[in-house]
Amino acid sequence: MGSTDFPPADPAAVEQAALERAAIDASARGPVLWFLVSATFWLLAGSTFGLLTAIKFTHPDFLGGTLPLSFGPLRMAHLSVVAYGWMSMAGIAVAIWLMCRLSRAELFQPRLLKVACVIWNIGVLAGLSGISHGKGTSVEWLEFPIYAPPFLIAALGIIVAWTVATFAQRRESHIYVSQWYILGALFWMPWLYTVVNFMIFWVPATGVVQAGANWWFAHNVLGLWLSPIGLGAAYYFIPKVIGRPIYSYHLSLVGFWTLALFYSWVGMHHLIGGPIPAWLATASVAGSIMMFIPVIAVAVNHHLTMVGYFRVLRYSPTLRFVVFGSISYTLASLQGSVEALKDVNQVTHFTDYTVGHAHLGVYAFFSMVMFGSAYYIVPRLTGREWASPGLIALHFWACALGVTVYVVALTIGGWFQGLMLNDPNVLFADIVRYLEPYRFARTVGGSLMTCGHVIFAILLALNVLGWSRPALGRRRFTDTKAHETAPVEMPV
Repeated sequence: MGSTDFPPADPAAVEQAALERAAIDASARGPVLWFLVSATFWLLAGSTFGLLTAIKFTHPDFLGGTLPLSFGPLRMAHLSVVAYGWMSMAGIAVAIWLMCRLSRAELFQPRLLKVACVIWNIGVLAGLSGISHGKGTSVEWLEFPIYAPPFLIAALGIIVAWTVATFAQRRESHIYVSQWYILGALFWMPWLYTVVNFMIFWVPATGVVQAGANWWFAHNVLGLWLSPIGLGAAYYFIPKVIGRPIYSYHLSLVGFWTLALFYSWVGMHHLIGGPIPAWLATASVAGSIMMFIPVIAVAVNHHLTMVGYFRVLRYSPTLRFVVFGSISYTLASLQGSVEALKDVNQVTHFTDYTVGHAHLGVYAFFSMVMFGSAYYIVPRLTGREWASPGLIALHFWACALGVTVYVVALTIGGWFQGLMLNDPNVLFADIVRYLEPYRFARTVGGSLMTCGHVIFAILLALNVLGWSRPALGRRRFTDTKAHETAPVEMPV
């Protein structure tokens, strides 16, 4: 059994199931849209900061040298706003909706989740303001000043409590694998974020423990926060759109529990060669290699579920984005495991290769899955179709081509950059000049992705503000396979 909630065949039961889903969507509408609209706003802001950062790699004097527009603050603003504004808030929106649907329960006290959304936005805004005024911490993935994290932790507390309360009221006895992933993410993230802030800022540890805590968090915020939500969404939407159960529920649980077991060890390979205990780096490398198990389990499960149904990619925007993201998850995870090997690490460390790898995971996987999820969820909350199938297709291709150009350019350029850095006969200035075309390609890729983000924001605004076509009755949203040819999932 997989992450599906297909309606029963009896007509009366079908009608009752449709009414139940309508009530669930109505309860979740406000919080989910608040988080998703906020996430999209921060996506546009983060894209702007990222594009300016990429331009400054090849044109350092662009926009002058004032503090908010210098490379350091722009880069910190880009990473922080995308991580905690776009990705986290989009992930929370999708997690809330999935938990309600799979639990067959209306959202518990939705107004308090709106409060959590406001608190989260205040935290991101406070952090961004601090960075622009030179108060960023310069600790990767934790650049927000120390007064911003308490807002995010408070909001997380509300989100976790109310999502778990919704799960506790479930009317569905079976626990789907998507729920396992979501509950895991909601357990791991508050622990990760609170502990790392104590160890580095609030009650700081000493010496290299801080560096270890930094990379423990930096990797686990992807592997135990974003990845579980992205995988939970993929496990739901792939079977849902094509109208068949996931290939193997038991294999999906193998993927979940091995992820939980091995990923917490990952991250220290970024400190290979540094002043840390050798066993710590070695254990991290071992954990990275063991990640082959959950990654292969997920890849096999998704592929065997899709066998015979790849034609659906032609007309379902949701499936197109989610499948692209699922493939990227496999590639990024396998690449990360190989990158942890010491012989590879000594070439790729401190290079653009690592930047390309990061975007393969956090963007090509997670962001693309979030886009696909939004294309499925939003019409069911607003009762309106998407305004333009052509714009949806343009969004997909702009982002897919953009991230492909970005990742391929930085992967190739970064590898040769590492080889030259390890060669004492190569001048550093020559390496900088060698990388110029690859970094120009990075700017091109970032520009394409930003265009896709603007298109997505326009489509979302048209839908949420009621400027797109209303759906033709409740039956449009019964989530059957036949529905996927209806205008809500318009042929593209």
